[in-house]
Amino acid sequence: MTFDLRDHTADVAVEATAPTLAALFESVADGLTAASCEAVPETGERFKFTVTAEGREALLFDYLDRLIYERDVRLVLPADHRCAVSGPDDEGSESDDPNDPDDTDAWTVEASARGVPLGDVAAREIKAVTYSEMALDRRDDGWYAYVVFDV
Repeated sequence: MTFDLRDHTADVAVEATAPTLAALFESVADGLTAASCEAVPETGERFKFTVTAEGREALLFDYLDRLIYERDVRLVLPADHRCAVSGPDDEGSESDDPNDPDDTDAWTVEASARGVPLGDVAAREIKAVTYSEMALDRRDDGWYAYVVFDV
């Protein structure tokens, strides 16, 4: 999995590729961390959270938005991201019973990150994730994403 930071007018963009959707989410989140600071110290405790959305692109947006929220509430820079992504087109995730309350079209990411105290880093504030030019595509060799952040 890889990511590159791309200049984008007054904003910053992350372009990422990965072999799996979960690894792609982790890679884009790692790009968000890299856009926030030059070096990430090994301090901080892991925290977990879950995000649910109605589609893959919305899930990526909401996941990144949640990382920015966690930064602001916990006063930490989320780093070392780990994700498990599931959705309706996963094998076995939908039942054939239309009355089954567990039969849903929702996508979910079970995530964790290490929260580096903001006092330990010289971080640039990323204000928000945007839908501007956002791309999330399955490719022959895995997954691709392009996400713009407002700085």
